[in-house]
Amino acid sequence: MTKGTTSMGKFTRKKTHIRCRRCGHNSFHRRGKECAKCGYPDPKIRKYKWIKRRVR
Repeated sequence: MTKGTTSMGKFTRKKTHIRCRRCGHNSFHRRGKECAKCGYPDPKIRKYKWIKRRVR
């Protein structure tokens, strides 16, 4: 079952993210030229404290 109107198909066909060179995940934004996972091409790898899970 599809969501949205029939004209929405024009927008949803294109790929926004492609495979990243550094991390290999499918999270490199084609237009923004930045990886959502590792932050490539920034020299530092993207990481935040809130990403880590709490160990019980």
